[in-house]
Amino acid sequence: MWVAAALVFSPDAAAQKWPEKPVRIVTPFAPGGGTDVFARILAQRFSEVFGQQFIVDNRPGAGSTTGTEFVARAPADGHTLLMTSASFTFNPGLYPKLRYDSLKDFAPVSQVVRVPHVILVLPSLPVKNLQDLVRIARNKPGEVFYASSGPGSALHLAGALFAIQTNTQLTHVPYKGGPAAATAVMSGEATVSFSTIETVLSLIRAKRLRPLAVSTRERTPALPQVPTVMEAGFKDYEVIGWFGLLAPAGTPPAVIETLSTEISRIMTTPAMRDRAAQEGATPVGNRPLEFERFLRAEIAKWTPIIHQTGIKVE
Repeated sequence: MWVAAALVFSPDAAAQKWPEKPVRIVTPFAPGGGTDVFARILAQRFSEVFGQQFIVDNRPGAGSTTGTEFVARAPADGHTLLMTSASFTFNPGLYPKLRYDSLKDFAPVSQVVRVPHVILVLPSLPVKNLQDLVRIARNKPGEVFYASSGPGSALHLAGALFAIQTNTQLTHVPYKGGPAAATAVMSGEATVSFSTIETVLSLIRAKRLRPLAVSTRERTPALPQVPTVMEAGFKDYEVIGWFGLLAPAGTPPAVIETLSTEISRIMTTPAMRDRAAQEGATPVGNRPLEFERFLRAEIAKWTPIIHQTGIKVE
């Protein structure tokens, strides 16, 4: 079971002294993406607050499972943490032989931010809204190509869910990363992408890509004029991108509580809200139990969708 971080502070002496040495924040992705960006923001703030160095350690590979497994096997002393994304909740469905248990081997700390996906097309395409896109896809089954950042990625799953819920047949075209997927739409190689907002916000503002809808229940402050997929008439569609912090299971509850409290504080500051807005993100900073419930719900949602669509990773 996950650590219930809402418990009273542990009297454990080691927890009271934390951190006793530099703390490693592992992100299971290459530098430069949203996970890395927010890991570095937190590392800087934590270093200032706790008086120890917090170091971001990028460990990409195997669909983010390499770095995630590293943290699962790390000592549960609060000196190794995991900054991850929605892939954490996809991987139980994508990798039936994972060498860690997403529900047993980690203690949730806090969801840091939420990031919507944006459904994008080329501005010159005669598609003004989501209904136009769905109409074309229904009239031309298999001829609408959607670009993703790779098999089993958040962009891939967002498109697969859209096809299910709109009763359309879209053709998936994987690329190496979110920027490459956006480039594929701009070049006309692909019709549409279900990109995370931080990857494409500058391209939207430069009018190089046209946003049709965002994937969350509420509109995003970064693109307030863009409707949600639900507003466009597809009531069951919701895809939540997110970045959050976890620790190995068994990490002292006092450490979990201290980190969660500090994240909650940080995410309410004007400076952090402004920084998150630059990435198109919405600050969250929730409590461990709330984050745990979210993770469980997301795993329960995506695992059957992955199985239903037959999505596999190499």
